[in-house]
Amino acid sequence: MISLKRVWQHKIKAVPGFTAKYGIDRLVWFEPHETLESALRRERQIKEWRRAWKIQLLEGDNPDWLDLYPGLSP
Repeated sequence: MISLKRVWQHKIKAVPGFTAKYGIDRLVWFEPHETLESALRRERQIKEWRRAWKIQLLEGDNPDWLDLYPGLSP
């Protein structure tokens, strides 16, 4: 399950941090998980990957890097 509230906070730069500092406001990839624990485990796994692997993962689902947020339903 994706947190629409959290994505919206990033879009409006409500929380100071990386996304606000660098103007990152597009959701170009996400992976749903049943539990917070599994999501955090996957996040730690992906953080160890090389950048090229991350881009390959993203472009496998979203080759044009389109913002996926508008297509999400509440």
